[in-house]
Formats: sequence, C-alpha cells, structure tokens
Amino acid sequence: MNGKMFYLAIAAFLGILCSLSSWILFSFLSLLYLFFLFTFKQFKKFHLLLVIGAIFLFFLTGHKAVSKNHTIIPESATHFSLEYSQDAKIDGDLLQVMATDTRYKEKLLVRYKLKSESEKNVLKNKDFYGCVCKVAGTLAKPAIAKNPNGFNYRNYLVTKQIFWMVESQESPLQACSPNKPSFLTMLKQVRFSGIQYLEHHFPPEIASLSAALIFGDRSLLSPDLLNDYQKSGIVHLLAISGLHVSLLVGMVFYIGIRIGLTRQFMTNFLLMILPIYVILTGASSSVIRASLMIFLILITVKWKKNIKLFPIDAISLAFMLYLLFAPFVLYDVGFQLSFSVSLGIILSAPSILKQYQKNSSRMIVTSIIAQLAAFPILLYHYFEISLISTVANLLYIPLFSFLYLPGLYILFLAQLIFGKTPEIILDVFTKIIYLSNHLIEQLANLPFAHFIPGRPNGLFLILYVLVIMAIFLIWEAGHYSKKVEHLLLLSFFLFSFQAGWNFFNPFGEVTMIDVGQGDCILIHLPNGKGNYLIDTGGVMNFNEEQWRKRTKPFEVGRDVVVPYLKGKGITTIDKLILTHGDMDHIGGAISIIKELKVKQILFPDVLEISPTERLIMEEAKTKGISVSKVSEGDQWKSDNAYFYILSPEKTFKGERNRGSISLLAKVGGLTWFSAGDLDQIGEENVIKKYPHLTVDVLKAGHHGSKTSSAESFIQQIMPKVALISVGEKNHFGHPHQEVLERMKKTNTLIFRTDQQGAITYRFYQEKGTFFPYLP
Repeated sequence: MNGKMFYLAIAAFLGILCSLSSWILFSFLSLLYLFFLFTFKQFKKFHLLLVIGAIFLFFLTGHKAVSKNHTIIPESATHFSLEYSQDAKIDGDLLQVMATDTRYKEKLLVRYKLKSESEKNVLKNKDFYGCVCKVAGTLAKPAIAKNPNGFNYRNYLVTKQIFWMVESQESPLQACSPNKPSFLTMLKQVRFSGIQYLEHHFPPEIASLSAALIFGDRSLLSPDLLNDYQKSGIVHLLAISGLHVSLLVGMVFYIGIRIGLTRQFMTNFLLMILPIYVILTGASSSVIRASLMIFLILITVKWKKNIKLFPIDAISLAFMLYLLFAPFVLYDVGFQLSFSVSLGIILSAPSILKQYQKNSSRMIVTSIIAQLAAFPILLYHYFEISLISTVANLLYIPLFSFLYLPGLYILFLAQLIFGKTPEIILDVFTKIIYLSNHLIEQLANLPFAHFIPGRPNGLFLILYVLVIMAIFLIWEAGHYSKKVEHLLLLSFFLFSFQAGWNFFNPFGEVTMIDVGQGDCILIHLPNGKGNYLIDTGGVMNFNEEQWRKRTKPFEVGRDVVVPYLKGKGITTIDKLILTHGDMDHIGGAISIIKELKVKQILFPDVLEISPTERLIMEEAKTKGISVSKVSEGDQWKSDNAYFYILSPEKTFKGERNRGSISLLAKVGGLTWFSAGDLDQIGEENVIKKYPHLTVDVLKAGHHGSKTSSAESFIQQIMPKVALISVGEKNHFGHPHQEVLERMKKTNTLIFRTDQQGAITYRFYQEKGTFFPYLP
C-alpha cells in the first residue's frame, strides 16, 4: 500500500464532515483536496476515483448516522423495559446506568437517588447484566451549556445516541427477569467482576491504579489525583492506549514463544483475543485505535507474502474502519487525541526520530512530538497546555512501562491463582504509588506549569495547525544555517500569538455569567487594562450523611466560573469584588483564588462577617493576596473605565443584604449599577444620597426578589437594560412578577440567565451590543 491509505483517510475525514458539519465548507475543501492530489501529487484517474469514492462513501455513512440520530420515545412515556449495557456508576447517593429500552431499541441514561446506605452497598456490588428490568420514571432532557465554553452534556450524549434521562423513584433492579446473556454481555460481566475483585482484595492505591491499567476503569481514582495527572500532561498513561496494548501483546507473544508455541499459533491467538481485550478494557477510543492497528499489522504478518502494511497505512485503515462503524466518534476527545498523537509520531519516525540515537533523546523528542500533535485539540477542549509534560513523561513513562504495567498484572494474576499476595510486595507497591502520586501533585501545582491562552477560535485553530506543520517540516529538513533560529521563532509564535491577542485585544466585555441561583459578573477591559470579577456564585452546603456525599460535588467556582475564565484566556483577576457574605455570591471564591492569580479582594466594610468571608480571608493570606474593605466614597479608574462605591457606609452594622457593596461603573459607554442583594431600604438610602443618579444597565438586586428593585428606585434610575441572575426553576419564585412589571413600566429591556444563559455586552471604545448566549 506504500502509504497511499493516508490519502483515503483524509478523504474519509472530509466526507464524514460534509454530513456531520458544514456541507458547503467541506464540499469546497474536498474539491480543493482533489485539485491538490491531481496537480501536486499527480494522482492518476484510478486513484482519484478511489478518493472520490471514499469521500462519497463516508458522506453517505455520516448522512445515514445523522438521519437516524433522533429519539423515537414519546416525552410522555413513563414505563420502560430496560436491558443494561454498562456498569452502574454510584457516586454518593446517585446511581447512573446506561440502558437500552427493548421496545424502542433506544439508549437511555437511568438516574436513581439511593435511599439508604445499605441499598447503596447492595447495588454497588450488584451485576446489572443478564436481565431485563421494568422501570418507571419520568423523562428529562440532559443539561445544555448556558455559558460560552461550557460543557454541553446534552450534545455529548447525543453523539452517543442518548436523548433522554430517566429519573426513577424506585430501584432500577426492582422488577427484573433473567435474560440469556450474549457473549458480549458475558465479557462485560467478567470486566465488572474483575474490577470488584481488585477493589476487595488490594489496598485502595493499588486497586485504583490496577483498575485503570488492566480494565480501563478510572472510577476508583480520586478526582483530585486525576486532575493532577491532567495538569501534569500525563493523564494518557492512565488510559489504555498504544503503549499499554503494545507492551501487553509483546509480553504475551514473548511468553508464548518461550514456552514453545509457534509464531503462527501466537499470531492467531493474538488475533482472536484482541477483540476480547477491547471489551474487557472498556472499549475506549484509544484502546480501539491501538488494537485495530495491531490487529491489521498481525494480519499482514500472517499473510506477509500478499500484503505489505506500513504504520501509516495501519493507522489510516484503523481510522476509516472506526469512522465507518461509529461516525459520531469524530467528536470524541479521546478519539481525536489518540489518532492525532499516533499520526504525529508515525509521520515523524522516519525523518525526525532517526536523527536521535540515544534512548533518552528519543524519549524527549517523542514527548515533544506528541505535545505538538495534541496542542490544538487540548487547547480547544481544555483551554490549557501543560508546560512540564515532557519532564513528567520522562519520569513516568519508564515507571508505568517497566514497573506498574507488568507489576500490577503479575500481582493480579498471582492473587487470582494463589488467593494471596505477599504483604511485603503490596507494601512496597503502595509506598511507590503514594510517592509518585505525591510528586504528581507537586508537579501539577507548580506556578509556571501551565500555558492558558483560552479556547482558540476557527482562525486561531488554522494558525496553530499551520505553525505546527511548519515546525515539523523544518525539523525534518536537512541541516541549514538558520534551522534552529527558525524553529525557535515558530515555537515562540506558537506560544505567543493567541496570548498576545488576548492582551492587546481592543474589544472589551461585561458578562453576567450564568451561575444558577447566584451572582457573578465579569468586567474585562480592552487592551489588557483590567479584569474585575463581581461575586463568584456558589451553592449552599448542607450537612449530609457521609455515604450521601459525592466524590466531587458540583462547585460553581471550580466547575463554571474557572472554566469560563480560562476559556477566555483570563488567568489574572485584578479585583475580586465580593458584595456580601451570602454563599450564593461568594461560595465559589476559594476555587477562584486557588486556580487563578487574584491581585486584590474587596469586601464590604461591615462589622460582622460571615464564616465564608473569614475562610476566604484566610486563604487570601496564605496566597499573599491583598484584602481591602470598601465603603461609600471609594473609587478607582482604569483607562476609560471608572468605578465608584456608593454603599455601604463605613463599619456598617445591620442586615447582611443591606450591607452589600453597591458599585457604579462607567464601562463601554454605559453606566452600570450592581448592588448584590441590596434591599429596598438600602436602595432608598442610595437614591437619597444620590438624587440625580441614573443608569443604563441595572443588575437587579437579590435575583429579582420583590424585596429589592423598589418602584421608586426604578423610577428614579430609569435603567434601559436590567440583568437578572437567577436559577432555572428556582424554589424562590425569582424573579418576582411585581419586579418584572415595575421594569416594564419604564420600558426596561430585561435579560435573564435562567432563560438566556450568560449575557454578554461586547464593546469597542464607547459602543457595544448585548448578546445572550441562548436565543
């Protein structure tokens, strides 16, 4: 095949995108691709027809997938006959499990809130396979993203052909009848039993790592540890991929040959067990890609007289086969990273890697190649890049390759065969894993370890790809006088052009971030003149029984505000303005302080502070952040933006909401008024002190509660626009109808986060426009 399959893989990629994305754009790109092959690659008519055929075949494949990718279950359905297709996931008191409705032949996500700790223990160890269960529940749509760069859970599930969640009030295993299991189901049962066996027979440190490396299950690993792996750039070591599959296949093949089995027998044996291995390890994108490639290579070894398969052909064929049977996997991050990194290494092997003879040099170069290949994908999905990944990979790839992978397999097999593993070996492994995890934590939290330019737009993605291609082309070129200078210049450009745009961007914005029932407003001034965050959102923490607590409970600061800011490339907050001590306004502040650089925190100058405010002050002290208390008369200026504090009075003593910081700002040609949860008495005090106060934009007090936004206040300030930050279907009845009526009397344009998601005012100099995130 001599590398020609690569051109068909590109054709397949374009054909799929013609149906899944923009038909016009990718049809045009397909025509350009054909012109390129004909003009520069001098493809003959037969080869061009093959390329056209691949484009058309994969266009039809994608079109068929799109036409079938919709629900047929009526929204009113309440009773379902379910066959479970995956292991149940239990986190705190929430059970979630994927299932297929036997009547509609459609996948569903079943959610059930556990009623007791004993029920949790029973279901945690229960195999959900091999039965059909009658389940009653209500259908609900998965959540959508309500902020730019937010995770859209609904779209994620749609790519997996799941359109509904079933909210069940009864156990999903309550009314079940046995069902003859298929071979696939039996393999899934074996996988479930294997994970359970590890959890029950090994210390947590060994069990969690073994489950990840042997069965591809990371649910036993702590979220904080996974986050440290991600930040260090070595999370791929926890995903079964080419490294793991190659090592395992190599070990099995070597052992088979050493005990006297023939090469032909071992080849046939590996061809037979590879599909089984894929199921046993969870069938992730990376393991499917690696297993497909090895499967294809083994076939060519078996029929070596008839077929010659280069690595580039193997990955191209694996890519096409995968897309042919699962077109929507193109949207999967693991699929994108697995194929891009593998392709980068394969293409670089004959030209770049051969320039380096020492193993240590090759490891460093391979890690750099992998980082470059993954660069645009990581930025698009995670907004940041680890700058220490090369060092971390140098440390941890040998550890995983030569100790963890063989060692944990041996421990697992020894436990299965002999029923016991020597305590001294378990202690040694536990200590090594503990020390390595501690080192990962230290590496992940190094202040210079991350490059965060934000999510690149379409133009920046193209620029990234072109610059990375240029780096590879120059790197593989023969020696010339300015080669090093060119590589350094391109590398500098790669890490500077988006960050430079973020800093010199002449556009500014004011965004009310949708944090549910809470407040959070970002003021981002143009040309890097300042970032101000007013409140952080937050959720009330209730004392729960230990068994009900989630491993990683939802936290607004960490899960909403920080991703939003990082997605914008914002890593520094000049002033964090916390209007008052209620959790729904400042509960996310700790995460902001830990994840981003905060220069100064402003609190209202009140006599009594809340426990949460006290915790924030303590955290600020450990981080060396300046903390100030502000009151009426305080002000500051940045470029053309002005900020004035209108209340509270100094050393305010009284009701907490009434002591909220009232901030008047002149930004982007408009006058803004924000006052946290200031009540009507507080509003009256403001307009008495400032009888000529008028504003263009009002952030409605207390989420539109009737205790705020008094009619006299609205009539005097006469806002043109009102922003109401309120949780969808909240239990408080916010915003109150009376408040909405008061604003309608003054012809105030109302934006609400519960209906429109984040609200952004984007401006240039003194003019701008409001953009709700949801239509």
